[in-house]
Amino acid sequence: MAPHRQLKKLFTAGLLLTGALANPLKRRTDDDEDDDTPLPLVIWHGLGDSYAADGLRGVGELAEAVNPGTLVYYVRMADDASGDQSATFFGNLTDHIAKACADIAAHPILSTAPAIDALGFSQGGQFLRAYVQRCNNPPVRSLVTFGSQHNGITAFRECGTTDWICRGAMALLKGGTWSTFVQSRLVPAQYFRDPAQYDKYLESSNFLADINNERPIKNYNYNKNIAKLENLALYMFEDDTTAIPKESAWFEEVNGTEIIPLRARRLYSEDWIGLRELDRKGGLKFKTIPGEHMKLTDKILNETFAEFFGPLKLKKADKGPTRLGDGDL
Repeated sequence: MAPHRQLKKLFTAGLLLTGALANPLKRRTDDDEDDDTPLPLVIWHGLGDSYAADGLRGVGELAEAVNPGTLVYYVRMADDASGDQSATFFGNLTDHIAKACADIAAHPILSTAPAIDALGFSQGGQFLRAYVQRCNNPPVRSLVTFGSQHNGITAFRECGTTDWICRGAMALLKGGTWSTFVQSRLVPAQYFRDPAQYDKYLESSNFLADINNERPIKNYNYNKNIAKLENLALYMFEDDTTAIPKESAWFEEVNGTEIIPLRARRLYSEDWIGLRELDRKGGLKFKTIPGEHMKLTDKILNETFAEFFGPLKLKKADKGPTRLGDGDL
């Protein structure tokens, strides 16, 4: 990084220093409200990707271009790109989320910011939601997810012929999706959710059943933390055949040919994770994008960054549900 850019980011960090507050999004000072410094942006990538991927770095550059001065942080499970990519398939998600929480809380700039924004691609979206629910320190102001599996998957992805990491991960499934061995080691299995096996899912799921608060004993911190968000923007790809079912991006329940919208589910009506409260204050956004899984354009990303990210006090009006962009990134 060029010296002048490093100095600029250090200066940005100085502007963000406000101390540790119990509820920073509510306890703002006049100086905070007038400050036009963008909040830091935390990005968590998807399955088979790594924090160092050129495409992901390009997304970060777009975010900086739309909101100049944005500090972009890429969540990683290993310092080397290969290890981080492997961790998208293998590992215990309880440990992954705990590591992300610890790394973000220990970051010299993120930890002193009044809040952060968060951007999750595919499975990275539900992982960042788990960050909000389980730790949220520093707190997330706006969480945007693209093609994420918030209500789980009912089928596993196909692997390329030479994608040995993927093929090795899928081979683990032969041991049984619900086995303790698989649930503690194979990442996609930990957000697998088949309505036809719902009881087994509740009993054995290492991750999704917990963060969706589906078990009889509820964690009310999960509800409280999601409800504190200013925005939760859920983007679904209209022609998604990678994340099955695609409607999981909107927390919809798909059982065969029946699709139950979020607002018709007990998850919402009983407000297990705070989505109803967030919706009532206008913070829950449902958006669609034409095309296949993760086929994003600069136009989509630019409009998203302009609408949901930037300074602590957003000055942009909500545009409502939209259909954005065309073509691939």
